[in-house]
Amino acid sequence: MFTNNPFAAMGDLLPPLVMQVYIVLMIVLVAAGTLFDMIHKGSAKYFFDNLRRSKNKAQQVAGGELVSIAIQTAVVDVLASGEFCNARRRVAHLLTMYGFLIYVITTAVMVFGYATPAAPTPALLPQLWWIGGLMICLGGYWFWFFIRVDVAAEGNPPFRVMRADLFILALLASVTLGLIWAFLQASASSGANVFFGLYVIATTVLFASVPWSKFAHMFFKPAAAFEKRLSYANGTRANLPEPADKPEQFGSARTAPRHY
Repeated sequence: MFTNNPFAAMGDLLPPLVMQVYIVLMIVLVAAGTLFDMIHKGSAKYFFDNLRRSKNKAQQVAGGELVSIAIQTAVVDVLASGEFCNARRRVAHLLTMYGFLIYVITTAVMVFGYATPAAPTPALLPQLWWIGGLMICLGGYWFWFFIRVDVAAEGNPPFRVMRADLFILALLASVTLGLIWAFLQASASSGANVFFGLYVIATTVLFASVPWSKFAHMFFKPAAAFEKRLSYANGTRANLPEPADKPEQFGSARTAPRHY
């Protein structure tokens, strides 16, 4: 089961070309949705205007320091999710992020490179596909039921749903249904096609709902993190005051901190 390409067995139901066109269409939806989100919310305009204002008011940052800031942003803020103070939140985010990358990349490789039984799929690809999907489920469900701020800190029930939850719910639904479909298909179950249909629907919702979810944050968040580090380096600090001399204190001796 863990070494079988689930997409290669779909030849009787869907030609490989249909699956490939579907993936290309999802990529187009993400690109178009991200552009619409940036234009509608004005996030790109805000970022560049803020960057221009900080350059006009601030001291110049040398080229070597700019390279250092870019490396710190990539390593700390992007690769290690360093903006999260809560260790559990950071681990859950890293599991979901890297699981998503592994899952999406292996899906594309298997669909475009090994979409038929005539092209034997290397066993490592399906294994990575399963590992990526399980990482998403572990990080996503851990976040949803135990770490979400409105659940962990505000006491709201875990099944309270808002529009801001569209991304994580669509992601979890897509991956969970995909794993169930792959398991049923490997078991030659008659219900595999039903779960494949649900899998396609959930995946379409995930990638088509970019303008209304937080999917696009993965593209502009690195730029925002770089701009924040640059504002600290050039002294503008995004027009915020310098930190106080007192150390940061969260919670109390009796209550554990619940901050992010």
